[in-house]
Parts: sequence; C-alpha cells; structure tokens
Amino acid sequence: MRNERHDEPLSKAELELFLQYLHRLANHDVDQFALMQVGDSEYPVYVSFSRKPKAGVDPEVYRRP
Repeated sequence: MRNERHDEPLSKAELELFLQYLHRLANHDVDQFALMQVGDSEYPVYVSFSRKPKAGVDPEVYRRP
C-alpha cells in the first residue's frame, strides 16, 4: 500500500499511526541495526535504526516521542 501524498505533511492521526508502527518496527524487526534510504530520490534521507546510540552521542539527547 502506497500513499502518493508526498507533497504534504502528516496529519496528527497519521503521525500517531507512524509512531505506533515505528515502535513495532523497533520491537520486532530491528535486531542489531537497520539502514534505510527514504524520501525523494533526488534528495534522499538516510535513516539508521540501532540498538545502541551513535558513538560519542549522549543517550540523553535522543527524544522519545
């Protein structure tokens, strides 16, 4: 299922659903790490999921939604 509304921000309900899916992904699909490239192919966003904070970064700076 794909949503083609890439030119508009998520609604409040969509953001809540995204966060629920993100928590499920973290709990069930991220073993050690997961790397993704998403967004516009000309201006991609690189996303890293990991069980550990990035080296040298204080875990306190990570925001928990």
